[in-house]
Amino acid sequence: MLGSKKSGFGSSGGVTLVSRETVIVGDVHFSGSLDVEGLIQGNIKAQAGKDAVVRVVEKGRVEGEIHAPSVIINGIVQGDVHSTKHLELAPKARVQGSVFYTTVEMAAGSEVNGSLTHVADKDSGKEPAKSKAAGGAPEGADGRRAAAATKVD
Repeated sequence: MLGSKKSGFGSSGGVTLVSRETVIVGDVHFSGSLDVEGLIQGNIKAQAGKDAVVRVVEKGRVEGEIHAPSVIINGIVQGDVHSTKHLELAPKARVQGSVFYTTVEMAAGSEVNGSLTHVADKDSGKEPAKSKAAGGAPEGADGRRAAAATKVD
């Protein structure tokens, strides 16, 4: 899971760190790795055609959309998340918005308060399908769907 050496989330390019006491107001365009420990008030967009990863750590927060091939969340995202390769929702992940993914891993305790939508992998030619988490998970008294440790392809 988050930060493990075996996750295979590598990126060609540098690492950009938004440290804990940093607030960025405006959109962020990047390549390589973007680690968010502080606050970004704006959209995050990876450079097209590049392998890139966004990590929102436990105390990190994004108030805007995320568009990147690989996304790892263990903090808070208020906005939609678009991942074209792999999305990982760690135990303390909180997403207030819709999630669009090709492959997703959800740890027990993670929350998505919005819809989960599978998008076709351009390379595999797969048809989009609804995930079990979006369509079949039981709802609690507060209307949120229960998150379970699962991998959906």
